[in-house]
Amino acid sequence: MYDIIIIGSGAGGATMAYRLADTGKKILVIERGDFVPVEKENWDSVEVFEKNRYTTTDLWLDKHNKPFRPGMHYNVGGNTKFYGAALFRLREEDFKEIQHYGGISPAWPIQYQDLKDYYLEAEKLFHVHGKRGSDPTEPFDSEPYPNPPLPHEPRIQEVVDELINYGWHPFNLPVGVNFKPHETANAPYTLDRFDGFPDAAERKGDAHLCSLTKALEYPNVELMVNTKVLRLNTNEDGTKITDIVVEQNGETKTLTSDLIVLSAGAINSAALLLESENDKFPNGLANSSDQVGRNYMFHQNTALVALYTESNHTKFGKTFGINDFYHASKDYEFPLGHIQMLGKSDEHQIKADSPVAAPGFTFELMAQHAVDFWLTSEDLPDPENRVTVENGQIKITYSPNNEKGHALLKAELIKALKASGKFESFLFKGIYFSKGMDIASPAHQNGTTKMGLDPKTSVVDPNCKAHDLENLYIVDGGFFVSSGAVNPALTIIAMALKVGDHLKNNVLKS
Repeated sequence: MYDIIIIGSGAGGATMAYRLADTGKKILVIERGDFVPVEKENWDSVEVFEKNRYTTTDLWLDKHNKPFRPGMHYNVGGNTKFYGAALFRLREEDFKEIQHYGGISPAWPIQYQDLKDYYLEAEKLFHVHGKRGSDPTEPFDSEPYPNPPLPHEPRIQEVVDELINYGWHPFNLPVGVNFKPHETANAPYTLDRFDGFPDAAERKGDAHLCSLTKALEYPNVELMVNTKVLRLNTNEDGTKITDIVVEQNGETKTLTSDLIVLSAGAINSAALLLESENDKFPNGLANSSDQVGRNYMFHQNTALVALYTESNHTKFGKTFGINDFYHASKDYEFPLGHIQMLGKSDEHQIKADSPVAAPGFTFELMAQHAVDFWLTSEDLPDPENRVTVENGQIKITYSPNNEKGHALLKAELIKALKASGKFESFLFKGIYFSKGMDIASPAHQNGTTKMGLDPKTSVVDPNCKAHDLENLYIVDGGFFVSSGAVNPALTIIAMALKVGDHLKNNVLKS
């Protein structure tokens, strides 16, 4: 018997454990996977990207019922062990209704001010480096980033200068990295293998190192690994969850808890709720609204490799971003999206993406000249873009939207780079984050248990409590009402801190 069970140890679950650890309540964190091993393969792009050493072997279905292997990571820390740790606040406007080329991005039931203080705390907790005010779209905050911005290496500084001369406004990318990790970190320091790789040096600002390890310092907090949650059971009235059925090392167990926090990620949380149907919830648990699994979003993303005329010896290029097209402007009636740098390509990644080398370049030479960009445009909520479960197998039914804005964003970046006269060729990477930018790459997953005031049209309330159940909170990317066009992790972390305070102040004391 536990007081609180948290399902999932990623950005939401680990931070919830951190926030609630000092309550003295008996807390269990359940993780489907194990710890990512610290090994030389952590930084081997062939192992990580081609052989998919750390991704699940599960198969999901696409809308045509064709199986595919998703780029999901089931391990302590969740997908944050592999993310690029770009930690953005949503813009103030992202919480309001916005017109896009592809349709409407709806308003949230909360505003930016509701998360402002928690964003700052999340930045401190995850060791974010940045320069306040360098991003013209960033919400104002009188307090600086917790750490100074990461410096641009010489070739990247040249690109920044060229874009400034072109008339753009590059800003210092907010990145979570801890230059003073714990004493047991046993790998040499490098930021070379960072974006998309697990960090053997344990300097990446991930949920395992920043939140969960702190929570586990408390004797009342326990972590159970290699444990998959199979279903959630309710009482006869269907008003609260009574027990959780799990499978650990082939053995089925039943666990009980007064309070359940579901933080398995937008896809898996929705799937678990759908798999937990009963007489009171024939369409899935917490799903009287028929919204569980719907409105799945993961951004319109493109990885662009631009070949610089001179060699690029940069080790860590993920230091600046561009938001000149984040909002509507005099040139464009509607928003286009966001641009940031990616980790440096190597020959194995480029070879896997391109069947032939660029004219005059070998794959190795292409890697030496590559400058890598990541482009993100808002993915609009569509109830027909959804997560379902068929015979125990997750199915992702998804059709892209808002594609015009994303195409314009790509065209603007290529035009700007060409204007410098320093770039010769452009190609698009498909292997980044283990898979292409389609449904097999669920890096920015959100929207499947959306937040709202009306139980008839939403799944959770502004405190992330399920409308239908007294003791269920869903704290992962599922609560997003719209996706914005920046990485969602910091918003998940900030919301976990906010929900944790709500539980401490209003629920656990009662």
